[in-house]
Amino acid sequence: MPALHFQPWGETLQEQLDAAARAEDAGAAVVWAPELHRSAPVTAAALACRTTTIGVGTGIALAFARSPFLTALSALDLDELSGGRLRLGLGTGVQRLNEDWHGVTWSRPVHRLRETVAAIRLLVAGAHTGEPIDAEGEAVRLRVRGYRRPYPPVRDRIPVYLAGVGPAMTALAGEIGDGWISHELCSPSYLSSHVLPRLAPRPGFEVVVSACCAIDRDANAARAAAAGVVGFYASVRTYADLFAFHGLAGEQQRVVEAFRGGLPADGLAGAVAPAMVDRLTLTGTPDEVASRIAAYAGLAGAIKLSPPTHGLPPSRIRELQDAILRLIEELSR
Repeated sequence: MPALHFQPWGETLQEQLDAAARAEDAGAAVVWAPELHRSAPVTAAALACRTTTIGVGTGIALAFARSPFLTALSALDLDELSGGRLRLGLGTGVQRLNEDWHGVTWSRPVHRLRETVAAIRLLVAGAHTGEPIDAEGEAVRLRVRGYRRPYPPVRDRIPVYLAGVGPAMTALAGEIGDGWISHELCSPSYLSSHVLPRLAPRPGFEVVVSACCAIDRDANAARAAAAGVVGFYASVRTYADLFAFHGLAGEQQRVVEAFRGGLPADGLAGAVAPAMVDRLTLTGTPDEVASRIAAYAGLAGAIKLSPPTHGLPPSRIRELQDAILRLIEELSR
């Protein structure tokens, strides 16, 4: 059985932290802080202070929106706060987000991420020594002189997990990362045939599958809850190959047409066929979801579970999160 990770949700930060504490008590191995509506490093810091033994990860922090220097300092601080429990999860984000939201120039993201990770590792290992730190890359250049961080690091190498969807980014994660974090829709068959050959994981490398998870005693109610997430991604042409691989090209096209017809991205659940949910999410009764998790054995080292949120009211998300926590507790016994 893969290790069980958890991405806590909360209508407030306090609720998110409480959910993380419950996940720790239930037996989850790692809690992850995403970055979109909140800052991943700030949330991870709060998670580190609210928990005591569980791993804490940024899942994912944007690699290009901060300088490698600031990312390295955040990682060192988070590792200190957590007592050496940090996993630094990084991803590039998409071009539009980098340019329009963060004012960051977009160029050769795979190459740039390679240099960014190398620079972060140099800084984590050497910031406390007072020695010169140099990185002479094409996209990332450092020349640090006269600087010494006056705090000894908990570790001089913090594990870096890279998120990747395309073949080149996935291969980079396998080459230089300590782990890989999947997209939210990643079936065992897709992982086996499309990801692992490119990833070529080595001993000690952790494959983390992110999974939209909806559990309900009524399997149809669970499918309905997860449909909004699937609809959101189906409306984006970028994921056409993913849906086609699962024999869902026609079903995706119907979602695209509904989106073009005026339905909002968060309101596409009604256009999603049940087969799309069944093949791409961990959805169903508690026993069905436990069986779906077990299907990743031998393929993934961990499954990061998170409740669906697209198009759902907070009360329903809360119910779904509670069901995930109960399942984690049951499977961790």
